[in-house]
Amino acid sequence: MSTAIVTGQPVPGSSLEGELRALGFDVRLAPDAAQAGAALAAVPAGQRVALVDAGFVGHTHALRLGLTDPRFAASAVPGAVSVQPAAREALTGALRDTAQGPSATDFGTRAGTLAGVLADRVAERLTVSGTEVHHPELGELVAAVPADPQARNEARQAVAAVDDEAIRLRTAVKARDGFFTTYCISPYSRYIARWCARRGLTPNQVTTASLFTALIAAGCAATGTRVGFVAAGLLLLFSFVLDCTDGQLARYSLQYSTLGAWLDATFDRAKEYAYYAGLALGAARGGDDVWALALGAMVLQTCRHVVDFSFNEANHDATANTSPTAALSDKLDSVGWTVWVRRMIVLPIGERWALIAVLTALTTPRITFIVLLIGCALAATYTTAGRVLRSLTRRATRTDRAAQALTELSDSGPLSELLQRAVRGVPRHTAPAIAALGALVLVLATALSDYGSWWPVLGAAVYALTSAAAVSRPLKGPLDWLVPPVFRAAEYGTILLIAAKADVNGALPAAFGLVAAVAYHHYDTVYRIRGGTGAPPHWLVRAIGGHEGRTLVVTVIAALLTNTDFTVALTVCAVAVALVVLVESIRYWVTAHRRGAPAVHDEGEPA
Repeated sequence: MSTAIVTGQPVPGSSLEGELRALGFDVRLAPDAAQAGAALAAVPAGQRVALVDAGFVGHTHALRLGLTDPRFAASAVPGAVSVQPAAREALTGALRDTAQGPSATDFGTRAGTLAGVLADRVAERLTVSGTEVHHPELGELVAAVPADPQARNEARQAVAAVDDEAIRLRTAVKARDGFFTTYCISPYSRYIARWCARRGLTPNQVTTASLFTALIAAGCAATGTRVGFVAAGLLLLFSFVLDCTDGQLARYSLQYSTLGAWLDATFDRAKEYAYYAGLALGAARGGDDVWALALGAMVLQTCRHVVDFSFNEANHDATANTSPTAALSDKLDSVGWTVWVRRMIVLPIGERWALIAVLTALTTPRITFIVLLIGCALAATYTTAGRVLRSLTRRATRTDRAAQALTELSDSGPLSELLQRAVRGVPRHTAPAIAALGALVLVLATALSDYGSWWPVLGAAVYALTSAAAVSRPLKGPLDWLVPPVFRAAEYGTILLIAAKADVNGALPAAFGLVAAVAYHHYDTVYRIRGGTGAPPHWLVRAIGGHEGRTLVVTVIAALLTNTDFTVALTVCAVAVALVVLVESIRYWVTAHRRGAPAVHDEGEPA
């Protein structure tokens, strides 16, 4: 429930009260400053409250943007200001201070003049008091408090000249997106979003529908028939349409939430990786074992995402952030055709899912995975090389917050904490090299030995020591953002190699499940950091061993157990990790949602 206090003298013919009620506000009138303060005090503490000038003239969508966006504690447009419960005390103080100001005695005596000043001055005082007030970009939308009848008439004409519904629909589409999404999906998915909004559907419901559609697609792929593959490709594309629709619905109706952002991001990964599993099962029905390719695709895609997350966390708040490479990149992003080429090269989710859908329908799972792996490898090489060049040419000072985020993304466990005491004094800015050296030793020891050998165990021990050394200093070096991706590649790659060498039915599917569970934990860590809540609790990281602990455990059980028993042990590990991380993650996000955590909506790079 929300309450809007309309201040000043009512204007004949104004539709303001009706517009506010249509936006979900309970409207109360306050002709003067004293009554505005009394009306504010009477509003229950848990409600959003808005001050709107009675003389306001503007588009309904301008009011919607200024008064109903749940992501901001306080927001304002000319003639109106709104706060959520977190900023309620600040609003009360700002209104009191404003009412006691020089214009207080004149308030309400000149309709539409000083009445408009009240809301605007309250917004100014909120800012002065330290409350961050969001001012949405209105563009062509009108929001004003005219000072006289002529200005009011001109403002009304300006409102009539602009179709705010067309603007609302256009801005529902993400400003930065891939070529396929922009030209093949968004031209019609925005209308699906509006259809959903008018029928009271929520973004979370659409997100869930997208997940179920993708799971059905995975089931169709698992049949291993040509009809099943064609149906899977079509359903995967429809799932992506719904995936675009949920975000557009959130922007169209301003239904942002922390839970919704988490569901959207988490379900994207669940859909894609479940589809990989469906393709592998379908191929197996036809006598072709592609589980290694499916797991390789998941490993590569997850590592790509970790590169994105780590680089962004390391640099988004860096100071003195200048780079010739970044300047060139920005210049290319301002030139027409190069923008789309660069966005397509990185194979974002739209292009990637379209590629997977078409190849599934027309070819075989093996071809689909091979092409996907080649495309993702080229995209990863392009993006990572560019970011390395930016980092080497950038004169930036990274913050403690960035270093902490990289440490949390590293996911080091109790073994690393113990070993860090023995590896102090590591030279500065050597973390990426040390991490890469340990990962190389581990991967080579695993790749060059047979199943059951103790060489991978020795490699894992070296890896644990080097990974501890890599994070023994704050990760503030120019390339330290590479440390978490190196750890992910080492852990996931080792599990893949050992399962492949086991050469027994069920080993690779069990490895797929374990990597999926661990990857979920790593994605969950990213989403918590992005939401401003920090990494998962330390007990959780310790309970699932950290990346170095899990890697050592996998190599040890491979050395001790037969390949059949190894498969059983790996399955148990996968189930145990999945249960722990899923229960804690769901508990955390649901609790955060119920407590009214600030809404989040990520408009970052296409995934």
